[in-house]
Amino acid sequence: MSNIQKTLINVKTLEKIIQPEPTDEYKDYDGSTMITETDLDGIITYANRNFVEFNGYTRKELIGLPHSIVRHPDVPKGVFKAMWKIIKAKKVWRGYIKNLCRDGSYYWALVYVQPKLNDAGEHIGYISNRKDAYPKSIKYAEEKFKELFDDEHINDPYFMEAELYLGESLGKFG
Repeated sequence: MSNIQKTLINVKTLEKIIQPEPTDEYKDYDGSTMITETDLDGIITYANRNFVEFNGYTRKELIGLPHSIVRHPDVPKGVFKAMWKIIKAKKVWRGYIKNLCRDGSYYWALVYVQPKLNDAGEHIGYISNRKDAYPKSIKYAEEKFKELFDDEHINDPYFMEAELYLGESLGKFG
């Protein structure tokens, strides 16, 4: 697995934020509601208080940063390739994600991502919410992530299993 730290630029403040180096410290997620919204390019436009506090960033740091600031390097690229394919097709993506906190600790969450649509049904962004991950599911996800980590597995069908349902009933935001 890669431990390369990335420097990300906040598009609002132009501040450079260095993604932390991962540690082995597990942060126990209590299941409190964590919600984020992004624009079409994955730039954070909203983060609720629980997300801000739990991940250890300030709201000013987060708003304008790529959502990948919390991406743990143990998560295979195939997870995100599938997620983007699914949500761009106006469908809901559901999957287990290992997130990276500001201090290098990590947590697992069951994440739901769906497109935000305007009254004309056009994408205007994305909303994600998280809930506490089931321990058995975390163990399974860890095994699959290790098995499918290399780029040669980026299109493995396992990643597309995260598609939930057609988005005909998705909420529209005008």
